[in-house]
Parts: sequence; C-alpha cells; structure tokens
Amino acid sequence: MQQIINFVLRYKSFLLYFLLLTIALAFTIQSHSYHQSRFFNSSNWVTGNIYETSHGISSYFGLSEENKKLVNENKRLKTLLFNRETTDSIALDSTINYTVVAARVIKNSFTDQRNYITINKGKNDSIKQDMGVITSEGILGIVENTSENFATVQSILNEKSNINAKIKNSNHFGSLIWDTKTYNVVQLVDIPRFVQLNVGDTIVTGAMSSIFPENIPIGTIKKFNLDTAKSFYSIDVDLFNDMTNIKNVYIVNNVYKSEIEQLEAKTLNND
Repeated sequence: MQQIINFVLRYKSFLLYFLLLTIALAFTIQSHSYHQSRFFNSSNWVTGNIYETSHGISSYFGLSEENKKLVNENKRLKTLLFNRETTDSIALDSTINYTVVAARVIKNSFTDQRNYITINKGKNDSIKQDMGVITSEGILGIVENTSENFATVQSILNEKSNINAKIKNSNHFGSLIWDTKTYNVVQLVDIPRFVQLNVGDTIVTGAMSSIFPENIPIGTIKKFNLDTAKSFYSIDVDLFNDMTNIKNVYIVNNVYKSEIEQLEAKTLNND
C-alpha cells in the first residue's frame, strides 16, 4: 500500500494532467457531434483490427484441422468416383470395387535412379503390397513394402517402374517407364505408329491394370519420336504431379485384385 501511495505522490502532476485531459476529451466528444463521430469511428477501426488479427491467428492454428477435413472429403469423393459405373449414367454401382485410404508423405526421394516414398499408413490401416498410390493431381507409385504403421512406395520415378497407361479418350495403351534423366518427365512406350498424337494430349492410366482405376491423370505429351525399326512411339510425358513437393496421398485398393490375378494365373497354367 505504501508503494502505491509513494507512486501517486511521485507522479501526482502527471496523473492530475492525465485526469484533466481525459475529462476534457470526454466533454469535447459529448458536446460536438463531429468529434463524437470521429471518436467512434476510430474506436471501431481499432476494435475491427483487433478482431481481424485475432481471427487471423485462430484461423492459422485451425488450418491443420481444416486440411484434415479436406483430405477426408477428397477421399470420400475419390471412392465415389472410382466406383462409378462406366456408362453415361451417373448412378453408382451397388458394389465397391475400390477403397481409398488417405495418408501423408514423411519421406520422398526424386534424385536417385530408384526413388521411394515413405507414407504414414501401414498394415494396421489395411495397406498391402501392390496397392496404387495417387495424389489429387495424378498417380504417384505402387506400395512395395509395409510395416505396422508405415509403407514404402515405389515412385514412378524409379527405373523398375512399369505402369499401364494410355492416350486419354482412346484405347491405345502402352507402358509408362522412367529413363532416370529428369524428375518431372516420364516415358510412354509401345504406342503403335498409326495412333494420332499431338503435343499436349493427356496421358491417363489404362484399363489393363488391376492396381489403378482407369483414367487416373498422369501428365501431358511433351514430345514424341517414332522408332522406325519397331514401328512404335517413344513419348515424353510431363507429369501433373510436382514430384518434389508431395504431401497428402491416397492409397487405392482394388477389392477384386487377388481374384483377378488368381483367375489369370489359372488361365495361364492351363495353356
């Protein structure tokens, strides 16, 4: 208490001046409509900026939760898309052919000849070898190994990668490989010479794979050359994915993959 009294006595002149100034301003604002308007406008401006700053801070810390909601919504929409009937109708099939699991990349390589990606989902999330992995932009690779909580994905930027792909809106398909030269371009081979090609045409996944649904985006034709000895094109494909900046991914599981493969193996063994 004594410290408070000492403080008042020490700064009594300043405190008296501040009190009189406050009273004068109050009388001025109350007696003049112009000053009253200016005061409330300034008050609203300060309050508005405080609220805006507060909202910005709370929104920033809410981005993580909002991002999770968007990823889950994308997963739901992709599940519906992959299970849509392949007709002109928009009705959904009564059975589920593909399931989709959302995951995040925790490690990504793109400068080696055999690049791999590690994701934060594994056996506990029903992730298995040979499941397809995509992003919102296009295909990414195929699951190669799994642990309880993680999985490694063979990137399409891998010299061992070989994925069925085709020219969009056609049935002309070939094999998507990588020549290891650059991280944003892969190659589509075995497209016959009679196929009409144009730079900028879109390349998508083909129907000959039991791993990826048909028509998942891959990229666009950058350039193409004809191998006259084999009568097939070699096509450079600009990837839709930025392979240096991958965060959220989706693991696609063909529910009937094992059944299809067993049937095909049985057919081959009967020949």
